[in-house]
Amino acid sequence: MEIIHLDHQILKEEMAHAFSSKNVCEPAVHHVTSSMIQTSLRGVDSHGIHLFPHYCRAVDAGRINNNPPFTFTQTAPSVGYIDAIDAFGHHVGSDAINKACDLAAETGMAAVSVRNSTHFGAAAYFALQAAERNMIGMAFTNADALVKATGSTKAFFGTNPICFTTPLKNEEPFCLDMATSLVSWNKIKNYRREDASIPDHWAFDAEGQPTTDPHIARSLAPAGDYKGFGLGMMVDVFCAILANGFISKDLMAMYDSPIEAKRKVGHFFMVIDPTKFLPLNTFVENMQDMVDRIRKMPTLEGQEVMAPGDPEKKTMAIRLETGIPILPGIFNEFLEVSPNFKRAIK
Repeated sequence: MEIIHLDHQILKEEMAHAFSSKNVCEPAVHHVTSSMIQTSLRGVDSHGIHLFPHYCRAVDAGRINNNPPFTFTQTAPSVGYIDAIDAFGHHVGSDAINKACDLAAETGMAAVSVRNSTHFGAAAYFALQAAERNMIGMAFTNADALVKATGSTKAFFGTNPICFTTPLKNEEPFCLDMATSLVSWNKIKNYRREDASIPDHWAFDAEGQPTTDPHIARSLAPAGDYKGFGLGMMVDVFCAILANGFISKDLMAMYDSPIEAKRKVGHFFMVIDPTKFLPLNTFVENMQDMVDRIRKMPTLEGQEVMAPGDPEKKTMAIRLETGIPILPGIFNEFLEVSPNFKRAIK
């Protein structure tokens, strides 16, 4: 099947126009389109532009609030929360991480929780905003139950990702962005679209048995078995328990619930200002040295040693030149929104 490549700048313009035509507020338009483009350029296709048609349907149905009047409530010098009122997660999450940065600049560390939100895309989009402000950024979100509980036949926690970023001296920030599941559910959906078998050990059927058939997959394997399941629980403590929100098991499903259903997702953001510990130059030099030493480790034949985030940096450099790849079947969903997306084909 021939892959279509899209110019990221034109694509962003057309997505922004589509959202604006649905009366989505300007800050939300900016953040949701910026997040999808950045994420696809970094090669995380499951959380990038592939989500655009779904987001359009969610706005049309009222699941996502196109102009939410959310506000920040500060409860302590370095702590606060936001009730998202069903905002785009990309919008409220960006406000939350930047508020955490503002507080951390004064207090050294800060945390902001978000409740009653929606899908926020890739966690890296938020944590990288902190790194760009020369701070350590951490971003978490919960999601509907898709990760099989160890020893059970059913799922309890969501893919519940963890992202950790820091600035570096000579390059774009260090970024670890990982689900606490082995893979994301959107990857399973992509295999369904292509009617292809999924790799062993990714997913389980309704009886909790391993399957390579994406059409009967009902739950995902946790990363590192019980360890990933435990980390998923930690994320739900941050995103649901602390926020007085809904744990993964009680969230409305992103895809398998009525499109108008409010999802009530929770997020959590933590920021550390390294200058409250040591000079910034010392911090970024030490970080850069560690990353460089990792890359210089002896390699197995035919392999390369990379630090977390290196594959995404390499992919971005390529896609900025060649464009964002997309399958024709998925691109047809863009054309159903507007024929003007043809402009983006390279």
